[in-house]
Amino acid sequence: MLTLGVNSKPRLSNETFGLLRDIIYAKCGIFFPEAKKYFLEMRLFRRLEEMSLKSFEDYYYFITYDSQRAKELHNLFNSIVTNETSFFRDLPQLDAFRKGVVPNLLDEKAKAGSRTLKLWSAACSTGEEPLTLAMMLLEDGVQIKGWNIDILASDISDNVLKPAAAGVYEKYSLRNTPDNYLRKYFLQNGESYTAASKVRELVKYRKVNLIDSIEMRMIKGMDIIFCRNVLIYFDDNSKKKVISHLYDSLNKGGYLFVGFSESLHNITRLFRPVSVERSVVYQKV
Repeated sequence: MLTLGVNSKPRLSNETFGLLRDIIYAKCGIFFPEAKKYFLEMRLFRRLEEMSLKSFEDYYYFITYDSQRAKELHNLFNSIVTNETSFFRDLPQLDAFRKGVVPNLLDEKAKAGSRTLKLWSAACSTGEEPLTLAMMLLEDGVQIKGWNIDILASDISDNVLKPAAAGVYEKYSLRNTPDNYLRKYFLQNGESYTAASKVRELVKYRKVNLIDSIEMRMIKGMDIIFCRNVLIYFDDNSKKKVISHLYDSLNKGGYLFVGFSESLHNITRLFRPVSVERSVVYQKV
């Protein structure tokens, strides 16, 4: 039955909200509590308009039974994921990466005869985070010193990966970028800035669902993983699954960065918390 609101705008009933929430949770691990029902309703209303569907019930039946449901699930993920980010976000963590984690790893890898540093930005959005890491490594001369830098950047949203690969940004995304980096690693064209090719060529982009065990098995041998401000979207079961996947993707002794508001406490004991440059980083032991 079609539920209508003001001006005949379809409304998301509690029953259909529960059905859609369960599908989203099963497919990507993101959990929507009752308090976020309005958020989900607003995001999915755009899908109804684009697909010329009359109700959220119609949408539920489409993504459950239609032959094109797999394609629409990608559109659904793109609609519900929030992609707020910027260059040089959370500087204390980046200081820990640059001044503590990277030098320590380079020493250990050199002793083992390796000259490749592998990083993964596991929720890269439009690319600001992996490009920030690439610029910092270039600025410190890691590549000049004979190291291969291999950065994987992934996201569940198709909508962000194409602009991420293009590397073109408005000034707002660069609001925290030091002037010397802006001059050295970007080309300005009017009001937009394009990351230099020497930065972009260090990063490879891939669509990855952190909940998907099959996709995650393909990512191995990482030295550092950034998965910041992602766990807040998951419930405890999904958090444990994602962290277990990330653990398997890391080399022994590798490091995991999560957001300042996130913690692995009560989620897993697989990692050892390490204090580095006023930040807590998790190390695989």
